[in-house]
Amino acid sequence: MSVMPVSTRRVVGRADAASAAARAGAHLDLVRAPFTLPRSRILMLRDGDRLRVHTSEYERSLSECVALEALEVCDAGGVPMPITRVLPHVIEFGDGVTLTFAGASAWSVGLRRGGDALVRWTRRSGDEAEEIRIGEPHAASVVFRLDRSRNLEVAPSEDHGEHLEATRRVWLDWFASCPVVRPDLQDMAAFCWWVLGANTVELPHLGDARAVVPSKIGYVGLWQWDAYFIAVGLRHGHPELAREQLDVALRFPTADGQLPDVMHEEGILASSDDLPAADRETLRRAGSAVADPAAPVPLTKPPLAAWALRKVLEADSAEDVSGVDDDWARRMIGTIRRSQDWWFAHSDLDSDGLPEYGHPYSSGLDDSPVFDGPLPTTTPDLAAYLVRQDLELAELVEQWSAEPEPAAGRADAASAHRERATRTLERLLTLWDEPRGRFRSLAAGRPVDSDTIVGLMPLMTGGLPEAIVDRLVAALDDPLRFATPWPIPTVAVGDPDHAPQRMWRGPVWVNTNALVADGLERSGHADRARTLAERTVELVRHAGGPHEYFDPNTGERAAGATTAFGWSAALFIDLAVALSHGD
Repeated sequence: MSVMPVSTRRVVGRADAASAAARAGAHLDLVRAPFTLPRSRILMLRDGDRLRVHTSEYERSLSECVALEALEVCDAGGVPMPITRVLPHVIEFGDGVTLTFAGASAWSVGLRRGGDALVRWTRRSGDEAEEIRIGEPHAASVVFRLDRSRNLEVAPSEDHGEHLEATRRVWLDWFASCPVVRPDLQDMAAFCWWVLGANTVELPHLGDARAVVPSKIGYVGLWQWDAYFIAVGLRHGHPELAREQLDVALRFPTADGQLPDVMHEEGILASSDDLPAADRETLRRAGSAVADPAAPVPLTKPPLAAWALRKVLEADSAEDVSGVDDDWARRMIGTIRRSQDWWFAHSDLDSDGLPEYGHPYSSGLDDSPVFDGPLPTTTPDLAAYLVRQDLELAELVEQWSAEPEPAAGRADAASAHRERATRTLERLLTLWDEPRGRFRSLAAGRPVDSDTIVGLMPLMTGGLPEAIVDRLVAALDDPLRFATPWPIPTVAVGDPDHAPQRMWRGPVWVNTNALVADGLERSGHADRARTLAERTVELVRHAGGPHEYFDPNTGERAAGATTAFGWSAALFIDLAVALSHGD
């Protein structure tokens, strides 16, 4: 059984929508998972039996986006009602009042049966509470409408039942595409599918395109790397939306082919010059012999676009989806080929044939200790991704090149990608440190001592010498390196920089686990790949959800990690599908 299959296996069937919605609802505690709606920018979190209402905005914290400090439902005598149940489409108070969405920018509070109730809210801390009564002789419900400037309008309504049904239908339509996985994984799969729907937003300058963002709490944008992982999960139930993520991620290349880091509601982030003036200086690269510290810093993400595109196209084929436009696929491939060329033409700053990261942001592992030294940084993961991408491009070119192009031209293009992959792999092997049994990074040409997960990514090339593969597999079993109770820590236990709660300096991330599992399979260790995949989905279940990152010792959410995180949810789905249907 292959865990991270090279050719996608078809998922048989879809979950019953109502059952999947109920399974997801069991996880909606309004603490780690907010009440929200696909495409809405409104979030509700609980404070006891009251709700706090927030808007969702790019690079802004919840405390900066408070729309209502408190919203509570009281009985006729003014006594607050407890929150008794939460489902994706409704919050129930007591046994007679429900709250639901009334479209993307409003919500409705109404009576489920006769009687009356009081709805009370506070706009800001210290403000006097406002209230409105619903039920005889008043209107049966009230609608709160919130604009993007957090201006609030409150009005009586008789349409609560229609709002309940419309919101229920939105979620049932979403859960109708939830993949069926093993019974022990289905509850968490339903919750992860909810996360992907909940994190869907519209970005104004993208027209009708939907972006499935990492989180509606702060991370309201489409990061290039996140889009690849999220598309890989979405392909199992919603291939159209998966393609949409890739389309947006590849829509705005620079003139020389570089793909931007982020597409957000205020524009595009492709270099330090795209940032506010106050932030630019902190993002300038450190001075070194090969990097001009005064020059703008290109900001991008690791080259995994072809890896993701191939998986999405194969999912379409496996599920007999006819919606793939050949011209779209060819356009994606052309954009990725130009991006791949950009890495070698513009990010090989010392001209040694091995591109470097010009800034930690471009690595995705922003605060990894491999970036503690001067920049640019040569890392084994970037080299491995470039090898993988050229190999994927070779096959994509052969399959999807434009019809008028002669077969010989396609063969030449594919051969050029394979030849460059071979050269890059040869250069990657120069980073191998035989005495220490690991790949090293270079900070402005000087060796970096850090022992991190980037040194395991060369497994993804599928072309390492067997002796090196054996050393890397042994590192996964070494308690002083990567054999933690919950694998794989992003910095080895024996490294002095290991910090199990600090972002990329020790916690477990679902995306790096998935990439290593992919590499283990490509390198001839399918059983180890499956074991890692099983431990990864078990980790998400153990921690209660697809958090941003996890403590490798306890398996719990690390204190600073965002909850209901997009790529963790998507890759849980991908791993669960492979584990369930890969026999």
